Amino acid sequence: MHNFGKEIRKRWLLDDDVVFMNHGSFGACPRDVLVAQSEWRTKMEQQLVKFMTVDAPIGLKDSLTKLGAFVGAKEQDIVFVENATSGVNAVVRSLMPTFKPGDELFTTTHVYGAMRKTLHYAADVTGAKVVERTIPFPIQSADQVVEAVKSGITDKTKFAIIDHITSPSALVYPIERIIPLFKERGIPVMIDGAHALGMLDINMEKYGADFYTGNCHKWLYAPKGSAFLYVDPKHQKSIHPTNISHNYLTSFKSEFDWAGTHDPTAWLSVSAALAFIKEIGANEMRAYGHNLALEARKMLAKSWGTNFVAPEDMIGMLATLELPGNPKDTDKHTATLHDRLRDEFHCELPVIVLGDHTYVRISCQVYNDMSDYHRLDAAVKKIYS
Repeated sequence: MHNFGKEIRKRWLLDDDVVFMNHGSFGACPRDVLVAQSEWRTKMEQQLVKFMTVDAPIGLKDSLTKLGAFVGAKEQDIVFVENATSGVNAVVRSLMPTFKPGDELFTTTHVYGAMRKTLHYAADVTGAKVVERTIPFPIQSADQVVEAVKSGITDKTKFAIIDHITSPSALVYPIERIIPLFKERGIPVMIDGAHALGMLDINMEKYGADFYTGNCHKWLYAPKGSAFLYVDPKHQKSIHPTNISHNYLTSFKSEFDWAGTHDPTAWLSVSAALAFIKEIGANEMRAYGHNLALEARKMLAKSWGTNFVAPEDMIGMLATLELPGNPKDTDKHTATLHDRLRDEFHCELPVIVLGDHTYVRISCQVYNDMSDYHRLDAAVKKIYS
């Protein structure tokens, strides 16, 4: 097992002056993966036409085959997209012709903002209605999520998007229990796994979702602009990339492989990211981050005199915490607090308003250790003293 914490941090380009506790927003790419991407870019510029027509397709197939093995999916059932938002848009926009006035597009109140906007766009165009089931926060049990979802499905429910790991509240949803609630009623369900890839041991075949999308640039360590979309074979003829290009109606794979000229090196570098994870150990990485998240939130909650917002079994490598006194702050004040933590105390992490209360969300990566969260503790106590 690697010496995680400060020892391994040198394998990233992270600024030494910054206590980086926000891997969850955009990830952080290791040096090894950035070198691999640079090599791909050099090869691309040396012989552009051959690269785009011969080398890149071979490399992309290799990356997808390795990624498929990592996520429990056949290579022919997954494609690369630029981010999870792109994956959701490809599915929702492809399905929009099947939506009609009165249909319900289902999600929960913890849905990521971009996905909410995508559903509302589809509703605005088609006359369908977005239904968000309320998930309590703080939350006591994953059963509350299951019951809220189950009680919200109606005969009008046409499509559902469910988070695997919610973004601001950092909750791991029990999707193995949620997906069957839709499947047994023949309702297509999509899982937004933006944070799940790398953080959790995921398996497409076990889940049985109709659609699943996840970012490679967050917890999988790949470059920005890399994500995947899984589509069950029964839907593949109906799903198209948002950009329609030359390969329209050829095949599911070929349409997504070429949706216009772009830099494919982030996708090609997924192989290097997977090699990095193999080197440090996927299970070791997850165990370290999960245990660190539990230890850090315990220390911070005790120091700040606040309560846990979720049970341990809903925590991955992210944790959201109440601030001291759980202040009822505005978005403007929250932005000021974030900037002060960053600029004055060199602590980078999100400050979030949920309901009318303010929280912070910590990421726990292999390059973090408890000293980072003690720095945060001291900063917050100074601000709120």
